[in-house]
Amino acid sequence: MAVIRRFTLLHQNRERSQPQAIGGCVVPLTLDGERFLQLNSYGSSDRVVVGARSQNLHLSKEAFDQLVEIGRKHFHGSS
Repeated sequence: MAVIRRFTLLHQNRERSQPQAIGGCVVPLTLDGERFLQLNSYGSSDRVVVGARSQNLHLSKEAFDQLVEIGRKHFHGSS
């Protein structure tokens, strides 16, 4: 588990598609009085333990707000 409080926007010169989509879940949490959104990813169907959680990230409110803004700009083309 990792807590993300701030994102750094990077642009990579190489991109590659992923061969298979995986599952994901969002879990609202409150830890020590602070709210987070936990993002869980689940491995592909050819993993040793099918359905096991691969990774989870806790986003603080600040990180979530920042991610929403980055997403708006990226998907809607606004600067």
